[in-house]
Amino acid sequence: MYSVLRSLFFLLSPEKAHYTTMRLFKVVSKFSFVRNTFQFADNPVSVDGLNYKNKVGLAAGFDKDGKFLNELYILNFGFIEVGTVTPKPQSGNPKPRLFRLKKDRAIINRMGFNNEGLKALRKRLETFRKTHPNCDMQIGINIGKNKTTPNENAVNDYVKCYDELYHLADFFIVNVSSPNTPNLRELQNKEELKKIISALLDIRKTKDNWKPMYLKIAPDLTFGMLDEIVELQQEIAFEGIVATNTSIDRTLLTKSSKKLVLEIGDGGISGAPVLAVSNSFVKHIRSKSDMTIIGVGGIEDAASGQSKLDAGADLIEIYTGFIYTGPGLVKELGNL
Repeated sequence: MYSVLRSLFFLLSPEKAHYTTMRLFKVVSKFSFVRNTFQFADNPVSVDGLNYKNKVGLAAGFDKDGKFLNELYILNFGFIEVGTVTPKPQSGNPKPRLFRLKKDRAIINRMGFNNEGLKALRKRLETFRKTHPNCDMQIGINIGKNKTTPNENAVNDYVKCYDELYHLADFFIVNVSSPNTPNLRELQNKEELKKIISALLDIRKTKDNWKPMYLKIAPDLTFGMLDEIVELQQEIAFEGIVATNTSIDRTLLTKSSKKLVLEIGDGGISGAPVLAVSNSFVKHIRSKSDMTIIGVGGIEDAASGQSKLDAGADLIEIYTGFIYTGPGLVKELGNL
């Protein structure tokens, strides 16, 4: 059934298809037989003091502004990430900025942290929390910096998002690894990371409720750079790493034509092609540390999900596989 719907949605541009699909689901999910389709037995796990009904999460970028919280809750995710959110609204990069590579079962995006800003997200999260006071889907907030904020002042953007949204999150993800905001990845060096994360940890000390914090990293780092991040985690004790973000390595695309890839241009690759490199990062981190690892990249079925867990991930996230395989993927992965 989903394959038929997907073929229809794929006639639309990727960005239009995304919002059309979710708006349609918003309507049909009002019917109980639709909601019941996505229910399955809990497979609970506890990580960093949070109880998850299953290990399956939705990666950041799918619901940047918290517009589809009710619908994602119906799909029975154990957790989701909203965002990436920045202090000020920003339109992101010019369209088109989202591209399908169907032969590779991949997506290239250069969205550029398009979002309505923290005030809009805060309002939607406050409404959702009031409507679902006993929500058993953990909500992480993925935070970033505005494009116009120079790197030397980036810490201020992260602090603002963190402090003003703290009461609404179950956990936080610090995003310094998107390839689509100029110079953002430069913040992945140890000293810049230490400055940003230490400032957030200082704020956490002033809060009544402790919330876990994770760092999202790129799959294009060297293992030497990755080792520095592992050392930093041991030094200042944030909870773990989300591995990994999208990749700029075009050699991962082995099935799509070189002409098509060249025409698309810049952007980060997600989907099946990044599974192996993402798994190698998860495995390397696990060999060095017992920190929490949220594994993301290339999961599109039970086998690829299990490979991420076997590599050492504590939790897993989906995004591109969710688009290609469909919402039934949550249920397929839910009992791993």
